[in-house]
Order: sequence, then C-alpha cells, then structure tokens
Amino acid sequence: MSRLPVHGPEGPIRAVTAPQGPPAAVRAVLFDFSGTLFQIGTYADRIRAALARPVGEAEMEALLGGLEAGLSDPAVAGAQRARDVSARAHRHAFTTWYASVPELAPVAGELYEQLRTPEHWVPYADGAAVLSRLAGAGVALGVVSDVGWDLRATFAHHRLDGWFSSWTHSFEYGTEKPDPRLFLHACRELGAGPAETLMVGDHPAKDGGAVGAGLRSYVLPAGAAPGQVRGLDAVLRLAGIGDG
Repeated sequence: MSRLPVHGPEGPIRAVTAPQGPPAAVRAVLFDFSGTLFQIGTYADRIRAALARPVGEAEMEALLGGLEAGLSDPAVAGAQRARDVSARAHRHAFTTWYASVPELAPVAGELYEQLRTPEHWVPYADGAAVLSRLAGAGVALGVVSDVGWDLRATFAHHRLDGWFSSWTHSFEYGTEKPDPRLFLHACRELGAGPAETLMVGDHPAKDGGAVGAGLRSYVLPAGAAPGQVRGLDAVLRLAGIGDG
C-alpha cells in the first residue's frame, strides 16, 4: 500500500504526483451510526421513561439544564476522553454524565441501557431508500462507528441490517475514529481500496478524518431531529448513482 503524503502547514512536504484521469469510482460506502443513519429519542422522552413518573415542563427544563451544565463538569469531561475504546469506558462516560444531575443519578444505569436498546433509536426517514439504491447499484456497504456495543441488533430491529456486510465498532479495536486502522479494516472487509471508498458521517474531525486514511468523506450538517429526512440523497450523487 502506498504511503500517504505527509503535510506541513501549507501542503505536502514531498512533491506529489497527481493521478491521471478521473477519480476512482465509488465501490464502497461506510456509514457512521448515531447522527447519520439513526438518532436516539429525545432526552425528555428518555428521562420520563427512566423515571417512570410524570415530569412537568418546569422540572424537565431543570433536568435538561442540569445535563447541559454537566458537560462542563471536570469529572464528566474527563470521563469522555477515550470514551469509545472499550465497552467499560463507554458506560462509565455516559453514566458519569447522567449522574452529574442528582435527580438522575438513581436512573443513570437505566438511561445508559436505553442506548443499547434498539427500540429507543429512530432511523432517519431517507435512510432505507438510499441504502437500497446503493446496494442495488452494486456498492458495498459497511458501518464504522465509535460506540460501546454491537450495533447489529439495532439495525436488525429496524430492518436495515441486510444491506451491510462489514461492521467496525471502535470498542472492539481499542481505538476511535479517525484512527486509520478502523477505516482501512472496513475497506479490506468490503474488498475496496481506500480511494474507492466514501465515509459518511456527522463529525468533521472523526468522520472527516477518514481522508487521512486515503478515503473520501462526506460530513452531514448538524441539526436533524429523530425521524426526519437527513439529506442522505447527497450520498447517491457522490457515488455517481443517478441524480439522487
């Protein structure tokens, strides 16, 4: 495998020979999970389910404000570092955050288990159609996600697993995106070269970092609510499939 050029602040340190002809056709697409193909239900709904009692608007606003404030807590921030390198670290990171709100501390474990429960995740409205068109055009599909558990049950519950033939979970490899090893492992499993593979996600540094492994990358805009149209039709255009 050829070595990728090392870049200084202004560009490649060594001269780079531009490839001849058009870019390679996209033969494989890798998808992130949360924020890309799925989004979990709202925190308000999850909190009500975990507390198993009515929660008024004023109380809910206070609880959500507590979660927001908790993100700045040094203990919570520290727990997020290397969060996705193991199942244990992932659980610790999230339960530490939930428990930073005193009223939620007793149900921190239950809130975490919601993450692992397929029913709490909502696919974006345009995901199935886009995956079907990609697979129908012969594009190999894989998942590369920073996560603390196996995602296949969630995809299967929503009948979105059948299009995928590669699953790369960060916790199984002891590292996180944008570590090139994750992207390159998925490429090998799909039988596609990095230059023939597109990574789709919602995080500029993690998913956009796939370019450091020689892939192409498309980063979705932020702000889509659970169940909305995500704008995944752009992936069809990038893969050269019709007009999306």
